Amino acid sequence: MINIDSIEKGIVIDHIKAGRGMHIYNYLKLGELESCVALIKNVKSKKHGKKDIIKIDGIIDINLEVLGFIDPNATVNIVEGEDIIKKKLKLPNTVVDVVKCKNPRCITSVENEIKHEFRLTNVEKGSYRCIYCDSIYNAG
Repeated sequence: MINIDSIEKGIVIDHIKAGRGMHIYNYLKLGELESCVALIKNVKSKKHGKKDIIKIDGIIDINLEVLGFIDPNATVNIVEGEDIIKKKLKLPNTVVDVVKCKNPRCITSVENEIKHEFRLTNVEKGSYRCIYCDSIYNAG
């Protein structure tokens, strides 16, 4: 059994879909932090079979909308002493410069200054469409 100490003040990102923890770790640039960070992969979960967990010792600024785009089923727990603030994530209505349009004919593939922007079109499927060429991107 692995022993990861509890944190007094920090963030716990829980219920991450198994295998997606490293993506969140990289997106949040957690490797650049001076504080202790634990990425626990493939933890047994009664609800999902397996899950990933990230524990961050200390409070950092996290874009909850982008985190919701990466994994809308994850939960964010902000821990301060004995107080725990739980935040549920959801798919954001728009995402800008998080993913790139894969359509080689899209203007974002040709013009470097144009932001890659997608709008949510189907919540159940997690489908987004590029605002320029209407290409589909499925989150999750």
